[in-house]
Amino acid sequence: MQKISVSLSLSLSHKDSIPSFSRKIPMAEKSKILIIGGTGYIGKFVVEASAKSGHPTFALVREATVSDPVKGKLIDSFKSSGVTLLSGDLYDHSSLVKAIKQVDVVISTVGSLQLADQVKIIAAIKEAGNIKRFFPSEFGNDVDRVTAVEPAKSTFEVKAQIRRAVEAEGIPYTYLSSNYFAGYFLPTLTQFGLPAPPRDKVIIPGDGNPKAIFNDEHDIGTYTIKAVDDPRTLNKIVYIRPPKNIYSFNELVSLWEKKIGKTLERIYVPEEQILKQIQESPIPINIIISINHSVFVKGDQTRFEIEPSFGVEASELYPDVKYTTVEEYLDQFV
Repeated sequence: MQKISVSLSLSLSHKDSIPSFSRKIPMAEKSKILIIGGTGYIGKFVVEASAKSGHPTFALVREATVSDPVKGKLIDSFKSSGVTLLSGDLYDHSSLVKAIKQVDVVISTVGSLQLADQVKIIAAIKEAGNIKRFFPSEFGNDVDRVTAVEPAKSTFEVKAQIRRAVEAEGIPYTYLSSNYFAGYFLPTLTQFGLPAPPRDKVIIPGDGNPKAIFNDEHDIGTYTIKAVDDPRTLNKIVYIRPPKNIYSFNELVSLWEKKIGKTLERIYVPEEQILKQIQESPIPINIIISINHSVFVKGDQTRFEIEPSFGVEASELYPDVKYTTVEEYLDQFV
């Protein structure tokens, strides 16, 4: 894989780049937030949460996006929510720097194909010299604590390399580990090709016992924005692990069975067979299966404790957030 490198020649030191957080920021001083990738899958939820929370919210958009028939409607909804649109492009350095100079915090929600190109955001942040927090695009497993096989392994490695580049440049950061998007997984209980959760049989990777975490995308947006001005999340990993959203595959199936009043046939797939499926499946199915292998077989989302030295848990920091539980989420499919 191509190594990610960022120039270390710029003068802003790590010490100088980290602001002093000796007090809570008053409401009137809410940070100005720029979201890059705001029209993407998780990006739109982050933009929505930022605007709702009263942060001055900016979205970097390309000219082509504004005229796109689908994303154009999303852009209109941004504008009606009071979001300021900034014309620019990840690959246009001057427009990137200009946009970044107008805000305090940068949140990247770019998709998997652009993860490595976040070095361009890092370079622009360094040149701008005014950013007090950067959230690189993560929104999944903690990439420093995974045991994934290819091809998911390479995607996680790119995210880890971006972390190291941020740290090498001394940019203040928060990494957001949101674990599973509920909208990707729960509508079918990760059963490929089904339009709804199964009602007769269910295929379970491994023995179904490792615990996973499923979070509603609106809640992921809310927790992300909550962390922006919080000194407790500075240079930390924020894990979204609400206690009512942690389930093993077996527990999840049992919950679904209880809701529909029916027992499902459980078909367990041994690890060797899963690894074979990964090798034989086309993109992007192989990536999805390898991520599920990481979570449901290896237990990568929950096999470690969150230590204060590197991380904090969102639902503990923000008990006021009424998050959607897995049980509530599944009700819509009964």
